[in-house]
Amino acid sequence: MARWLPRSTDLTRFCQKLNRVKTLEDDMMETSFNRCLSTIDLTLLGIGGMVGSGLYVLTGTVAKEIAGPAVIVSFIIAGFASLLAALCYAEFGARVPKTGSAYMFTYVSVGEIWAFLIGWNVLLEYMIGGAAVARAWSGYLDSIFNHKIKNFTETHVGAWQVPFLARYPDFLAAAILLVATTFISFGAKVSSWLNHVFSAISMGVILFILIMGFVLAQPKNWSTQEGGFAPYGLSGIMAGTATCFYAFVGFDVIAASSEEARNPQRAVPRAIAFSLGLATGAYILVSVVLTLMVPWHTLDPDSALADAFYRRGYAWAGFLVAAGSICAMNTVLLSNLFSLPRIVYAMAEDGLFFQVFSRVHPRTQVPVVGIVVFGLLMALLALVFDLEALVQFLSIGTLLAYTFVAASIIVLRFQQHKGDVPAPGAGGRPNAEPHEGPSGGELKEYESFSDKLHLVDKDKSKEQREPGQLKAAFEPYLEFLSDFYPGEVVTVAVVTLMVSAICLCSILVFGNTHLHLPTWSYSLLLVLFSLGFLLSLLLIWAHEQQHSTQTFQIPLVPLSPALSIILNIYLMLKLSYMTWLRFAVWLLLGLLVYFGYGIWHSKENLREPRAQRVSARYVVFPGGSLEERVQAVQPSCQPASGLPDTDTDDCKR
Repeated sequence: MARWLPRSTDLTRFCQKLNRVKTLEDDMMETSFNRCLSTIDLTLLGIGGMVGSGLYVLTGTVAKEIAGPAVIVSFIIAGFASLLAALCYAEFGARVPKTGSAYMFTYVSVGEIWAFLIGWNVLLEYMIGGAAVARAWSGYLDSIFNHKIKNFTETHVGAWQVPFLARYPDFLAAAILLVATTFISFGAKVSSWLNHVFSAISMGVILFILIMGFVLAQPKNWSTQEGGFAPYGLSGIMAGTATCFYAFVGFDVIAASSEEARNPQRAVPRAIAFSLGLATGAYILVSVVLTLMVPWHTLDPDSALADAFYRRGYAWAGFLVAAGSICAMNTVLLSNLFSLPRIVYAMAEDGLFFQVFSRVHPRTQVPVVGIVVFGLLMALLALVFDLEALVQFLSIGTLLAYTFVAASIIVLRFQQHKGDVPAPGAGGRPNAEPHEGPSGGELKEYESFSDKLHLVDKDKSKEQREPGQLKAAFEPYLEFLSDFYPGEVVTVAVVTLMVSAICLCSILVFGNTHLHLPTWSYSLLLVLFSLGFLLSLLLIWAHEQQHSTQTFQIPLVPLSPALSIILNIYLMLKLSYMTWLRFAVWLLLGLLVYFGYGIWHSKENLREPRAQRVSARYVVFPGGSLEERVQAVQPSCQPASGLPDTDTDDCKR
């Protein structure tokens, strides 16, 4: 029976495969894509991804049903929360100018299986998101013509009463997706030009709404006679914040496009900052004029802006609002279709997804196979499926990606630069395999003992501490942490921080409602998990991080990413249990794909070290005397003078 059980070495090797990180090329600017996008191109892509139909629908819905005129405050808080996640994407996009967005960022810092699952979820997120926007586009256009398209389809094709299927096939939604797919396949420059046109029209309409809105504004609509500025109180503002947060999820298209940017080190951070600032300003100002034009409690949630102009005697303005809404939805469609094939390409290029999707057209320099295949799948979703039940899935995929990117920022900041070798006893042992990050092997091997002998008794007072090592000021108090690998303590602290955040948010969300905890236990658990979160944060801060580089770096690390993590987890736990159930099923499907294909075809398999024939190798151990630190290790399958016979037998086996 025991012989069928896996050995500990096999389990260790298997876990190392799951957590191996991507090895980046020395020249990260080299690419098979066309680096043709400027800062303006990326900024407009980001604006197109964020300022969609939400500006015309979400503002009215949140104002009437959740927050009242205080929707303005909700958008301000949501914009700040989104900024925390956006800054993490900006740093990664500048440092790792490769396509793949959250998938790539997780792969280079956390590990392979986590990166695959993030990419797998983002893949479905983009497909559902694009199909849902196409259906909204179709419905909006149909409403302008008094639902004639819907009535014609139900009369001549028929209506369905099947679970998970739409009531009728939406040919218009499928058609707009196929047209958009065709334009996207022509190349990044064509896609960018098309996005410029729709974004310009959309921003022109927004400018018109703001000017006319302020002319027609009536301050009495915020008075106490109409319910006041915050009729639902602080709870309404925070509930509105949770809803408004999803209005800003489109900025990751900029990070996904970094491999096609001319100067990603400068363009990506600037484009993310500009687009997020403009989108936040647009949402806030439109909310101001909307709630000042008419009383908030009389708004029509389905077409708040058009209805507000109609009631003020400007019915013709409704056509301009409709045109702006359709153009805004077009930009969101282009954003989804632009990002999705590039993330699939990145996964396929790394060997984790089917290799056919890594093909780049030699003339257009875009992953044309991925564009066509996933464009068709998106059109099929929009044609026949009921997407209302799946729309919440967009939230959980986005928030999970934000969480892992924030955690990856902390891990990356406290990792050593490639090729760094720390001194033993100075806050960390040497890394065995620098390309595998802090979770790599256990020993650092050298071909020559004399080359590295100075590591044994190097004077601590003269050494420069590397990222991931304990700060000198804390070493007298936390000396027991000095024997760990550089970054190892930080990695454990990040995991502890995330577990503490999950427990803390679970108590906040479910403590009084589902768990029915008494007041004393509710308060005690909040204090305990808050302490765990803060202590993990302090432990991370007590270690050295990478010094400023020439690329953008998010300020206040690890505080800023930690705040982003806890906020994202809180919002994820606010989602319905059916969303989590569907999420679990999709994850299981992803694991089947990974263990059935990805783990075997991963390109990191080719980079794993092979046994080499050398006369002798030396292993530097972290502590003890000189004799304890240095031990000769013979090549594989050759008995060493200092090794017992059992080791030789194991080698033969």
